[in-house]
Amino acid sequence: MDSQNYRPTMKELPEDIRPRERLLKEGAGVLSEIELLAILLGTGSREATALELASQIMARFNSLRLLLDATVEELSQVKGVGPAKASQVKAALELARRVAQYSDLPRPVIKSPEDAACLLMEEMRHFDREHFRALLLNTKNQVIGTDNVSVGTLNSSAVHPRELFRNAIKRSAASVILVHNHPSGDPTPSKEDLDITKRLKDVGNIIGIEVLDHIIIGDNKFTSFKSKGLIL
Repeated sequence: MDSQNYRPTMKELPEDIRPRERLLKEGAGVLSEIELLAILLGTGSREATALELASQIMARFNSLRLLLDATVEELSQVKGVGPAKASQVKAALELARRVAQYSDLPRPVIKSPEDAACLLMEEMRHFDREHFRALLLNTKNQVIGTDNVSVGTLNSSAVHPRELFRNAIKRSAASVILVHNHPSGDPTPSKEDLDITKRLKDVGNIIGIEVLDHIIIGDNKFTSFKSKGLIL
């Protein structure tokens, strides 16, 4: 075997970077678009793993918006993606389109820190790493989206303002509520939590998207910066 040309298969990759294993362990929300697409593809080709095929598809169409409008024929033009894989992807995207158009379900309205915490408590209190999310709100404080901003380590989650506000701007959010968990179960804010909140609050004021609160999720309990007077 030529070691220089050897490429590992998906099964030979470490479990913590295999999309399917990550989904089972951490939930679908933490996966990137490429990882989700790789799961839809199921398998790769002789020349590329499912992850590499997914990456090639995203490079070809540049965004989910353009991918959503792609035909089976256009998807099949990506090397390694035949009609069967293209059909799988197209079917999943069509389901997503129909869900997005289903508007009968009322949007949650945030009237208190408890409302925000309850939306994410049951899922986030079980994470073994810090996950940083943002609830995107419209002018009526209705939730128009939940943005998975970053995944950190056991006791920290690096958050850059650019990552936080990118989707908020795209979705025309009027305000955001920051939410992250403490795997220790103790929702007491750290100095790092206080510092990043102030930084994100300042950036939000500049760009016109108010940071209303920062909720820290513990083990079936939470801390609200707004309630504690830690955010004005």
